[in-house]
Amino acid sequence: MPPDSTRLLERLADTLESRRGADPSRSYVAKLLAGGDDRILKKVGEEATETVIAAMQGDRAKLVAETADLWFHTLVMLVHHELRPEDVLAELARREGLSGIDEKASRPA
Repeated sequence: MPPDSTRLLERLADTLESRRGADPSRSYVAKLLAGGDDRILKKVGEEATETVIAAMQGDRAKLVAETADLWFHTLVMLVHHELRPEDVLAELARREGLSGIDEKASRPA
């Protein structure tokens, strides 16, 4: 992994946040953010579906590309909800070493 990649999600989130309020005719991210949950969540769903299809087809290059698209649009969703990648990483760290079955059982019904 390249040395600067550990902060890549933070830098990308910073860039996405900087697009808030930008001209939607000049910025794809501003256009998504201006569309709110409806536009953003439809895009996340679309990218998730494309990622699943790429995985089912066994096309490794396409799977990587579609996963990148999915992660990007998921970051846009987080920015829209005033969350950061660090919030998700903290939750993953909290779950590290915890059985998935135990973690799920600990959630409120």
